[in-house]
Amino acid sequence: MVQNSVRGKGERTRVRQAAELGWNDSQYEENGGAVQKGDDDASSEPHAHGRHGSGGGKGRGYGGGGGTHPPRRRRVLRWSASVLAVVILGTAGAGYLYYQHLNSNIRKGERSSGDSKAAKAQPNSDGQTPINILLIGSDSRNSDANVALGGSRENRGSPPLGDVQMLIHLSADRKSAAVVSIPRDTRVEIPKCKDPDTGTKYGETNRIINESLARGGAGCTLATWQNLTNVYIDHWMTIDFAGVVKMADAIGGVDVCVKQNVWDRPKPGVPGGSGLKLTEGTHKVKGEQALQWLRTRHAFESDLGRAKAQHMYMNSMIRTLREQNVFTDTGRLMALAEAATKSLTVSKEIGTVKKLYDLGMQLKTVPTNRITMLTMPTVQDPQNKEHLIPAPGEADKMWEMIRDDVPFDKSGASSEQKSTTPGKAQASKTPADPDDQIGVIVQNGTRSSTLAPVSGRASAVAQVLAGKGFAKAQTDSTTAPAEAKTVVRYPSAELEGDAQRVANALGIPLTSVKKSTDVSGVTLVVGADWRSGTAYPKQSTPKAGYVPEGADAINGSETGCMPVYSPYRW
Repeated sequence: MVQNSVRGKGERTRVRQAAELGWNDSQYEENGGAVQKGDDDASSEPHAHGRHGSGGGKGRGYGGGGGTHPPRRRRVLRWSASVLAVVILGTAGAGYLYYQHLNSNIRKGERSSGDSKAAKAQPNSDGQTPINILLIGSDSRNSDANVALGGSRENRGSPPLGDVQMLIHLSADRKSAAVVSIPRDTRVEIPKCKDPDTGTKYGETNRIINESLARGGAGCTLATWQNLTNVYIDHWMTIDFAGVVKMADAIGGVDVCVKQNVWDRPKPGVPGGSGLKLTEGTHKVKGEQALQWLRTRHAFESDLGRAKAQHMYMNSMIRTLREQNVFTDTGRLMALAEAATKSLTVSKEIGTVKKLYDLGMQLKTVPTNRITMLTMPTVQDPQNKEHLIPAPGEADKMWEMIRDDVPFDKSGASSEQKSTTPGKAQASKTPADPDDQIGVIVQNGTRSSTLAPVSGRASAVAQVLAGKGFAKAQTDSTTAPAEAKTVVRYPSAELEGDAQRVANALGIPLTSVKKSTDVSGVTLVVGADWRSGTAYPKQSTPKAGYVPEGADAINGSETGCMPVYSPYRW
């Protein structure tokens, strides 16, 4: 039914669209699954329940690490992310079998419910743009099934946390993909958000990233990621404990491997544990046992070890679905589609089977050996040893590669230039005014995912402009949203020439001059790439195949085997 999209060098893949199968969202009323409009926001503080699951944390944590309950959410949620990716990569195409029924299964929400202004990526020379999808695993205890699987009955009714968070980045040319995890206990800035379901409003705060889901839903988590990474995220998808088990059963089993016998159980002074018990070697796990694999932290020594095990599972699951000829088995297709649509909540712009199908068909074109699983490099939080913060330098390089659509696998090096280079900017046909007549607002956007903004930076660059004859250059004292790269924005065509003149005067490339309705005049935002000095520095982007230190990357074709921490061997 679906052909391998990689047919030969230089040949561009044609992906079948859902409309070719006779699907048309306009045929269905809202109660039949059409996208519904919703509020954009919501108000008040959620419970102060960080629910730490690592180290000496308390609450609903996953692997038990000192908490009163095992950190099941993280496993589940990472598994959730795995499931979500597979749902997109392998099962969305089943929807045509009984479109309206499946459509009505899908739950939907607002794409963004927080303050964030990340810009969409510029098209490459072929007019293609990347797709970014945020996968969130919810630890909701708001059903009997989720309480039975996740424990912590006392937390029923509390806002859920997002303990598994992964970004799927699909390259503009649809030939490579990256899946990047952020550990749940990473401390970040969470923006102002409004819960679209309750109307509750939450102020900006600095907390661990899993709390973002409780402060305005998945749309708040999306806004948090965008502000941290400066990557525009097109869609989100979430899944809870019960959904994870449904999908694990529907898939029918995935191979995992351990180097030694493993039993993740409570130990003296270390309560919790996932309950996973396997002998050395390869095993096919499904249902709750799959959930145990994805929850296991202590036996895999740390949260980073757990993330690696979850990435291994995700890779194995993708390979399993691709090897099973699922698309020729109507019964399997129906079971997978039923489980997927009942397990997921998605952002409303992809809230129909037609749209999920079209998205899935694009993701399916990526060869397994061009998929890379990574974890954002982190270091211990100096304010709390149980938390993490993005690793200076290496985390920034990772997000730069995502923004610039640079593949992490070395197989993409030969096609890197075509797939990542945006179309060349053309000089404006609108003549610029004299330099001393061009009004320029200079803003400070030097904050990065690891560094605070440079104080006085906008004023310093405004003085550089004044010295070059731009007498009307002024400083905006408010801190602009973080910009990884310095950018000059203009609101309308008649000011394009002025904006390009400002860029030329400072040595900023014309590809960094952009039209934007968010500004009222020529606006220069000094980015994290120009934190010091009076001359704009020459920029270089990591090459294809570069893997930031601490990312613990795994290629989609790898079949690894997890080592077991010695106290949990038997």
